[in-house]
Amino acid sequence: MAHERQTCTGAQLGTWKLQSFTTEDLATGQKTDLFGARPSGYLSYGPDGRMYAILVNEGRRAPSDLVPTDAERVDLYSGFSSYAGTYSIEGDRVSHRIDASWNQSWTGTTQVRQFRIDGKYLYIKTLPDRNPLTGKESTSVLVWVKVE
Repeated sequence: MAHERQTCTGAQLGTWKLQSFTTEDLATGQKTDLFGARPSGYLSYGPDGRMYAILVNEGRRAPSDLVPTDAERVDLYSGFSSYAGTYSIEGDRVSHRIDASWNQSWTGTTQVRQFRIDGKYLYIKTLPDRNPLTGKESTSVLVWVKVE
């Protein structure tokens, strides 16, 4: 059976570098930078309909050896989020269909986000949901800048 290849076009195509990642707790209104004031990471949207995202905590420390201790492994995992899959766009929403993820509970799910592009900036806002890092109902706003 032949598989039809999807072709995507639009301003989202390419690689984006993370500038900020702010989360708001919906119960309290408190805003926090869960990955620090200057997190790092990349988001890529390909013309083939594939995407990936990787986010890394500011100040993430390397383990003392190639193989991390259990405590170092927990610290590394806590400061990292990543997933890859396919995407589609409808209006101001982008749907990420997750094929592989840092958190196996996301694998096989679809994560829907609001998004807008303003010049060289991409703004992505998560819909209200339970945050996979804090467990609290929240939304997050991620600001990305186009890599040129």
